[in-house]
Amino acid sequence: MELQQMRYVVAVAETGGFTRAAERCHVAQSALSHQIARLEKELGARLFHRTSRSVRLTAAGEAFVPAARQALEAAERARAEVEAAVGEVRGRLAVGAISTVAAVDLARELGAYRARYPQVRISLRTEMSEQLIDQVRQGSLDIAFVGLVPGARSPGVRERVLAHGELVAVVPPDHPLAGREWTDLRRLAEETFVDFTAGSAARRQRDEAFRAAGLTTEVAFEVTTVEFLAKLVRAGLGIGMVPLAFAAELTGLSVVRVPDAPARVERVVWSARGPSPAAAAFLDALGVDPSEPDPGPAVRGPDPDPVVRRPDPGSAVRGT
Repeated sequence: MELQQMRYVVAVAETGGFTRAAERCHVAQSALSHQIARLEKELGARLFHRTSRSVRLTAAGEAFVPAARQALEAAERARAEVEAAVGEVRGRLAVGAISTVAAVDLARELGAYRARYPQVRISLRTEMSEQLIDQVRQGSLDIAFVGLVPGARSPGVRERVLAHGELVAVVPPDHPLAGREWTDLRRLAEETFVDFTAGSAARRQRDEAFRAAGLTTEVAFEVTTVEFLAKLVRAGLGIGMVPLAFAAELTGLSVVRVPDAPARVERVVWSARGPSPAAAAFLDALGVDPSEPDPGPAVRGPDPDPVVRRPDPGSAVRGT
């Protein structure tokens, strides 16, 4: 059994076809198919059901792929550890982030990192917190920046709190709340909401606050990105709630603070097995020491709203 054969199997599983897998691996399809056939013969089991229309994993394939990913990750990690031991940081840095990350200027940090470590292959993926944490747990991501409700914990990964923040209401400019400095959850509960998908961490941040206040809300539009949320709110289809630190980036909307607003915690998570050399170098650039216990919401770099401060009704918070 060879690592290259494992790479081919994982590529087919992830792309859903032999042609696309061969393109990803930069080999001829015939060569890829031949190597997978050799591996199946060695294992004594078929890894894929093949038809003229689809390719899907067999039960044996479902068992093989996670172990193959771990073996490939271990091989990559071993190479990176050797390179780090002789003073070089190489390998990959696979980063995941929610679209509303605000605790760090991720574009700036990744740019500075690339300038310092040009031999590292950097990638970035934007998804919901749950998916990102799961991908860190599985090893397909090295680091992820997520937003969770206070007190939430993620088994199978290590984490560090970067910032605490609050959610604010965003409304279209012609909305009755536009221009108001503040409102409360009871008033917001009268509105139709544009929100993230049910069950997501982003949705729970809002749901739990309204539930604790004994209120229910109507969510007519469910989205997966804050950009689409903002677009629907601008169209007058509902109101939304987004992190205060991110709200200023949403042009064409009015921002209203909420004294009893839902809270959220931004965290960076990495593998429970410890970060790779490339990931450790990135954490170091953020001022995070993975060997130390979590000290709280301290991080180098931009931190526009590090602590939730509940304004009183007389506080001045201008809409945008």
